[in-house]
Amino acid sequence: MTMLLKNKFTIGFLGFGEVASTLSKGLLEQGVAVSTCLEGRSQRSVERAKSTGVGLVDSLDELVESSDILLSVVVPTEAISVAAEVGESFDGLYVDLNNISPCTVKEAFKHITNGKTVDGAIMGGIKNGLKTPIIASGEYAEDFAELNQYGMNIEVIGSEPGQASALKMLRSAYTKGVSALLFETLYPAYKMGVDDVLLRYLSQTEGSHFQEASISRLKSSALHAQRRAQEMGEVHQFLSQYEDPVITPATKEFFHNLLNEIGQIKEKPADYREIFDKIAKKDDHNPRVSKGNNK
Repeated sequence: MTMLLKNKFTIGFLGFGEVASTLSKGLLEQGVAVSTCLEGRSQRSVERAKSTGVGLVDSLDELVESSDILLSVVVPTEAISVAAEVGESFDGLYVDLNNISPCTVKEAFKHITNGKTVDGAIMGGIKNGLKTPIIASGEYAEDFAELNQYGMNIEVIGSEPGQASALKMLRSAYTKGVSALLFETLYPAYKMGVDDVLLRYLSQTEGSHFQEASISRLKSSALHAQRRAQEMGEVHQFLSQYEDPVITPATKEFFHNLLNEIGQIKEKPADYREIFDKIAKKDDHNPRVSKGNNK
């Protein structure tokens, strides 16, 4: 395995959302050259990349040509197509960090003809920057883990592609299912004006950090409802190979419904009640039929 040397290689980000922006800032501070291509990206991604200070290139071909490591951090529905665009022209290390099933990972890797691929998974919120735990599997996972010398927190958990993404799927099944349950539990309490009381009593059984963590989940779920609906589709696909999941498809439907109710928001709300306010206003215009009166 060839050791990576500072300032002797370039990391290219495919996609430039919150994950890419946060990791880029940390890597730039460590003296690592980072770049991305803004061709076809949203205005928000363009503004985020410019403010981060990463190198900007005009085309995907240029990014592929100039990068030693490509990190794919796009929405789940783009994971395969972006790998196909990279295709035969990339000769470096291709790392998929998307929240997708092992089957989707392997399908994406078919397009990376040099075979230098890593199945990676971010195991937690990216707010901790480079210290955010990332697991990796595959023949070249150890090469990717050398980025730990620049402050990253990468753990190699196996030599087979699909191992890391499988663990990510299982984690997502739990965390996003809990988020959906929180919404369904707290929204009625909010409507009755006792949500703060409920959180306080739940904290007595769930632990002192429960209230803070729950509010963070509510805000994050609202901000990323669209992406999480897509991610739960991948989780459902994966779990269906082993069981007949019930909670997972319901969670996917929940995030689809949440997106329909509040729309795509641009920033994380300052107060979770802002989310509930939006839902309540829509409910007022489209009241649910009372089963008791439906005779």
